[in-house]
This record gives sequence, C-alpha cells and structure tokens, in this order.
Amino acid sequence: MIELFPVTAGLLIGLALGVLRPSWRAPLGAGLAVVLGTLATVLSGEYRISWEFLLIDIPLVAGAAALSYPGARALRLHLHRRPTPP
Repeated sequence: MIELFPVTAGLLIGLALGVLRPSWRAPLGAGLAVVLGTLATVLSGEYRISWEFLLIDIPLVAGAAALSYPGARALRLHLHRRPTPP
C-alpha cells in the first residue's frame, strides 16, 4: 500500500510524457522521477529509517513511467486514427 504513490506518480508521468516534445521527454521524465521518488520516500516516512529507500522509490517511479508511456502513446494514436471508409 505504501508503494501506491510512486506507482501512480509514474503512471501519470508516463501519460504526460506523450504530449511533450521528444527532446524534452527524457530530461523531464528523469527529473520528475527523482522529485516524485524523493517525495514518496518523505511522505511515507521511510527516510526516518534510511535514505536508501530513495534507491527503491526513484526507480519505481521511473519504471512505472517507462511502462505506461508506450501504452499511452498507442492509445493516443488509436484515438486519433481516422476511420476508413467502407
């Protein structure tokens, strides 16, 4: 249950990256993964135990974003496809 925030944040990042310029996707995605992964560690209180939890939360956000981006892109392309005439 604690990992719900990083996974949700990553999914939202992946969805948002699909509307950005290709040159902005990687830097912005990486930056948001670091910021939101750090936020997840702080909000869950895991930082009180060890800051090493950043090594779990940041890749978790980045991985969820990387997995949701292709699906979001395919969905966007499918929705914008013009129907073929009969």
